[in-house]
Amino acid sequence: MSKASEQYINKVLSVLEKEGIPKDLISKARQKLKSEALTERQVDYLADKMYINYMNSLVEPAEPVGTVAAQSIGEPGTQMTLRTFHYAGVAEFSVTQGLPRLIELVDARRFPSTPIMKIFLEKKYAFNEDKAKEVHKRIEQIRIENITYDVDLDFIEWKIHINLIPELLKEKGITLDDILKVLKRYKRRGSIKKEQNSIIIDPGTDDLQKHQKLREKILKKVIKGVRGVKRGLITKDTKTGEWFIQTEGTNLQGVLEIEGVDGTRTYSNHVHEVQKLFGIEAARTLLIREALDVLEDQGLDVDLRHLLILADLMCQNGSVLSIGRHGISGSKSSVFARAAFEVTVNQLLDAGIYGEEELLLGIPENVIIGQIVPMGTGGVELRMSLDENLKILKSKEKKLSSQKDE
Repeated sequence: MSKASEQYINKVLSVLEKEGIPKDLISKARQKLKSEALTERQVDYLADKMYINYMNSLVEPAEPVGTVAAQSIGEPGTQMTLRTFHYAGVAEFSVTQGLPRLIELVDARRFPSTPIMKIFLEKKYAFNEDKAKEVHKRIEQIRIENITYDVDLDFIEWKIHINLIPELLKEKGITLDDILKVLKRYKRRGSIKKEQNSIIIDPGTDDLQKHQKLREKILKKVIKGVRGVKRGLITKDTKTGEWFIQTEGTNLQGVLEIEGVDGTRTYSNHVHEVQKLFGIEAARTLLIREALDVLEDQGLDVDLRHLLILADLMCQNGSVLSIGRHGISGSKSSVFARAAFEVTVNQLLDAGIYGEEELLLGIPENVIIGQIVPMGTGGVELRMSLDENLKILKSKEKKLSSQKDE
């Protein structure tokens, strides 16, 4: 058979559109069919399959989508435990994966256990390793402890000696004057001076405890870089050939202010940080993407729509809420629904004290008291008018009596 003409393809697709198939699916099918040399029979077969699959994918009225989503995510999610209940090394970084990461997302943890960023660079920096290293130097947080052999306490003269590593100073692009600027606050009572590859601080006190506390503060002092970014690693993408930076620790706002960073592609796995900076829609997208990455990494095929429902529920109030008694489950209006989840006695006692009313509108509360739940066929109410029924019965009696007379 000959190849189907463009006119025939448009005719078949217009029928599908009339039947309610979304326009974006129609346009994708049209592009695909143009590139493939299909016969009219094959086009008809494809159209039938599209229609059947689309209709089968629609949600029925009163279908318990939440329950289905919970089962679809929960069942495969728990199968991840044997494979990754640990940290998996990704480009020399430990990144939480598998079930622990999924729990982190669902609990909407304020601070993820392994916060990371993937920083993309602008074109003039991305394809030049030296320029990428310049951006990396501006981002990676350098503390005194990273560039010293040791910080010694001199108990004879009551001074603090900071012994620096000259090779590291050169590599990181730090001078002794940069360090002196940061440490100048410690010369209020005493003095601070440089001596070859060392800096000597005289705090002006001979208190041992104060000296030890001061030593700890000096070690943690940030000399250069973005606060919160502990470590950075420059990596080359083998496909595109561009350089990007992966970091341990996040500070998205600080990084986006750095010259050379492409703010449109830079990525952080810290949900609350993304919400604070870009809003709830960005946080919702990140939740979906992270959950999908975790499941796909384990080779688990979970439909995207289940994750969409989860993310929509967590973000419906304009802030990221956890699925638990401190979030979604704890904020339900139904007393029984809250009690069915956790701390049953406390929930019932509080409801009794405040005189809350149970309207029995949801699923858990109707299960508890043994009523039909408002989903599926239980979501339909059938009512009958007695007056209309009486009229029908009377009209039937008249018909029967007239038939007998005949």
